[in-house]
Amino acid sequence: MILIFDELWLWLKLLSKRISDDNMTIQAGNLAYVSLLALVPLIAVIFGLLSAFPIFFEVSIQIKKFIFTNFVPATGNVVQLYLDQFLANVHRVTILGVVGLIITSLLLMHSINTTLNTIWRCHEKRPLIYSFIIYWMILTLGPLLVGTSLAISSYLLSLRWISDSSYYGLIDQVLQVFPILLSWIAFWLLYNTVPTRSVPTFDALIGALVASLLFELGKKIFTMYVTVFPSYQLIYGVIAVIPLLFLWVYWTWCIVLLGAEITVTLDDYRKLKLHTA
Repeated sequence: MILIFDELWLWLKLLSKRISDDNMTIQAGNLAYVSLLALVPLIAVIFGLLSAFPIFFEVSIQIKKFIFTNFVPATGNVVQLYLDQFLANVHRVTILGVVGLIITSLLLMHSINTTLNTIWRCHEKRPLIYSFIIYWMILTLGPLLVGTSLAISSYLLSLRWISDSSYYGLIDQVLQVFPILLSWIAFWLLYNTVPTRSVPTFDALIGALVASLLFELGKKIFTMYVTVFPSYQLIYGVIAVIPLLFLWVYWTWCIVLLGAEITVTLDDYRKLKLHTA
């Protein structure tokens, strides 16, 4: 038992040193700033792509509901109202405007790519066209897969034989775990594919699991904080949504980068043990 605690303490020291060396909180702040700049363009590009195909109209509604319910706690309704107003005018944007929106979205992904490769100490760079293909696949296939799975879930719950049976409650509880599972898969793909060096799959799964659980816990804590301690509303009034949104985005990036640091440290710990053996 003492040996296990000693090894855990050694790993935690490695993790703490990694976080300090990588300036994780500063990197999270940079990504939060870039994310807020790219938030509207990114969502505009995603829903613009979906609106081009009438068959995905229902899918886009499912995605929008899922995002603002699970990823923008406490401020989701206000943010969604403004974004709906913006998206209603997207069709008026010129070709140059559309290109600008796409470039801004791709720059966000480039920033994420750069930050994660810094954490993994990766100096090798992918060809620009290869990176562009990956980013474009994330912009297009990601929302479609999420929306399709959500539409399937809603369809299953709407079936009469399920809604009239005793299994409805069980299926509903299983589907409530879906956001955590989706976050786990998303974080795993992020940690496993973005770095330009090979990442052990098991390490990425562990880091992604911790990040997804912390993300779910963070949503509940953040919502409780905003509800129980409404100091932001008292100070900022009607514009309280701005600092709250920034705080949540910053908190989210801290969790994402912490999961990345955990993934890297697991590999560092094995190498350290192998070197000292």
